[in-house]
Amino acid sequence: MVARGTGVWYSTIMILKVARLGHPVLRLKAKPVDPDKIRTPGFQTLLRDMVETMREHDGVGIAAPQVHVSLQAAAIQVERNPRYPKAPKIPLVILINPKVRPAGRGKSLDWEGCLSVEGLRGRVPRWKRVEVQAYNAKGEPVSFKAAGFFARVIQHECDHLQGKVFLDRMTDFSTLAHLKEFSRYWT
Repeated sequence: MVARGTGVWYSTIMILKVARLGHPVLRLKAKPVDPDKIRTPGFQTLLRDMVETMREHDGVGIAAPQVHVSLQAAAIQVERNPRYPKAPKIPLVILINPKVRPAGRGKSLDWEGCLSVEGLRGRVPRWKRVEVQAYNAKGEPVSFKAAGFFARVIQHECDHLQGKVFLDRMTDFSTLAHLKEFSRYWT
């Protein structure tokens, strides 16, 4: 698209609608992305719009099913996030067709929230360290290890690609709390 009279190319950034718990798209196993399609303008636009939607809603991660697209793609980024003020900084990471496995035996129990489960937090057990294989936004294969909060967010977003939400991983629902009560009693 060319802005009239400027000769400058631009495209419109879209803030996408977030699917809420109860919408069927959140319970579907997402389809793998054809690696040949990753660099196409349409898929690149989806990735960009997912990132902008995540930022608009103060998320630290978002998966394609959360924006009503049943494909295996997720974005993660943390920079001064008001919902997670103590979270370490994580540069923008795009994961396409991710495969995640534990990198050790230890699990940790910590708080999670979700853009699709608005207004609630609960303690969820997750692997402390994971190994990840995926494609990045350029369609290149990547492989890395992650630990701590980064590993937790990766697992959370990859759950969305399998039709799961953090509530499905909770082992003790006595910690499930509305955000106002979470802030008042649990932080």
